[in-house]
Amino acid sequence: MNRFDQNSGYFLLSRLLLALAVSLSVFQIWQGITSTISATYFRPVHLTWVMVLIFIHYPLVNIEALANQRWSFAISRTIDLSLSALAVFAGYRIVQFDYNDINYLLFGLTTIDLIAGIAFTALLLEACRRTVGWVMVIIATIFLLYSAFGDTLPGALATKAYSLQELVQFQIFSSNGIFGSALGIAATTVFIFVLFGAFLEVTGAGKFFIDLAFAIAGKYRGGPAKAAVIASAGLGSISGSAIANTVTTGSITIPMMKKLGYRPEQAAGIEAAASTGGQIMPPIMGAGAFVMAQFTGIPYSDIMIASIIPALLYFFCTLLYVHIMACKLELKTINRTEAVLQVMKQGAHFLIPLALITTLLMMGYSPLLVGVAGCASILITAALRKHSRVNARQIIEGMKSGALLALPISAACGAAGIIVGVVGQTGIGLQFTQFVTALSGGYLFTALLLISLVALILGMGLPVTAAYIVLAVIAVPLLGDFGLPLLTSHLIIFWLSQTSNVTPPIALAAFAGAGVANANPMKSSIEAFKLAAGLFVIPLMMAYTGLINTSDDSLELIISAIQTLSVIVGMAMAIEGYLLTRLSIIERLLSAASLPILLFNPFGLYWVGIILMLSIVILHWKAVKVH
Repeated sequence: MNRFDQNSGYFLLSRLLLALAVSLSVFQIWQGITSTISATYFRPVHLTWVMVLIFIHYPLVNIEALANQRWSFAISRTIDLSLSALAVFAGYRIVQFDYNDINYLLFGLTTIDLIAGIAFTALLLEACRRTVGWVMVIIATIFLLYSAFGDTLPGALATKAYSLQELVQFQIFSSNGIFGSALGIAATTVFIFVLFGAFLEVTGAGKFFIDLAFAIAGKYRGGPAKAAVIASAGLGSISGSAIANTVTTGSITIPMMKKLGYRPEQAAGIEAAASTGGQIMPPIMGAGAFVMAQFTGIPYSDIMIASIIPALLYFFCTLLYVHIMACKLELKTINRTEAVLQVMKQGAHFLIPLALITTLLMMGYSPLLVGVAGCASILITAALRKHSRVNARQIIEGMKSGALLALPISAACGAAGIIVGVVGQTGIGLQFTQFVTALSGGYLFTALLLISLVALILGMGLPVTAAYIVLAVIAVPLLGDFGLPLLTSHLIIFWLSQTSNVTPPIALAAFAGAGVANANPMKSSIEAFKLAAGLFVIPLMMAYTGLINTSDDSLELIISAIQTLSVIVGMAMAIEGYLLTRLSIIERLLSAASLPILLFNPFGLYWVGIILMLSIVILHWKAVKVH
């Protein structure tokens, strides 16, 4: 193969990738509108399509490294295409499988179907390795080995050993394993909303939201940092990835924060914390929220409503730390910011799709149909103004981008289905519940700390959605044993599964921000951890207060919100020793003393903590005003 042939190979593969990605998006939109293919057949088709795209888009060997090694290039791409062909063969056998065949009912799988099932599972794990890393592969493999050899383990860990045929039947030829509800949500609702986010970027709506955030907050002290928080709150919920949002929004906000006077590590940490918060912000929360609706049977609109107050409290917490940071650094305001009205004049029409999907979700329409309507509405509204109209090439680019962005999510959810299936098949979730209950001594606070630790460890190697799915299966029953409502338990797990993005030693969103800011990754993750303190505090308040209002008691919700707000402010003052100016030692000690009262509410004395905190804030504000 000469250089021309190699360039021809690049071109042909890029054209193949484009055709497959765009056709997948078209297929997904068609299925979203018509729903003509049942889940039994649609999910294998979707995952097969995804794996073929992964083997082409994520090559076995770095193609650039083989630029001058023609035979290595040819061998590498031949392997990738062979794996794609094997995935198509295995997927075809799964789709063609007859569950009512008398031979299957009497004798089980044929040899060819057994081979197809094994091959499909192995290919899925390889697709996961290429997209989300080794950790997901290792965890899924450990769970499969537990199903096969669980009878050799001692004591309570022992379980029945399942044969290879039983494993393949359960994981492949049923809706309990790989093709379970996790993949079902990723293949439908999540894919459509990722596509919606891609269309937002193509039409320029993403830039509008960033400009609007700067127009609102840019004129205040630390304005670019506060604008980053506001922009990420809007865009993060749409992008579906804290890491992607950190890179895209951060490419604009991080340089401005550095220019204003923030250290590179601080700029990276602010963007990472804000982008992570986008995953918990309604109306379009992260992919895990759609999985939650499927797991719990609770309408997505109810989950969205219950999440509004906690999400706003999280962003208040982040903005508070950003403000304190700006005060400590004595940063000035920026002189020029575009007026809000001017920004709105250019892009107000981009608010129509968000208003539409919020309204439709609140009205109880299927999230899948809402996502399709959102994709259509963003293209239609973009056409209303000359400067935002998109041509056919840009629409095709948006469909390609959306499909490629969805690949890691679908692969991870498919592999997570293996874990969910094993938990259901073996009953290991009950052992985990008993283990944590015994270790916690029956105390909810200790149990939450242990679950947080598990969430952090899982999150170091798993995508947020996959970490949530695993935790939901094994930890929600435990929280239910402590008397927490189902929605509260799931939201606690959902929030804790986000923590790995900002928590050292492996904080993926913070590391991504550090790359943009040219900063030290570990120092950036420490800053992000501090700024994202709400991810740890607010789940605790969900457990100990009525912050997740399941009883329509407005007074309880208001009191819980004030209680949580007091904890956030008190913690900031106690740790930072700063609010508007530096606090005295006595003020910091009083702030710290109010925290356990506010959190644990001994003898119903939470109001003492609120009054104490309010008094400190008022005294501090008056002292600053006098000076």
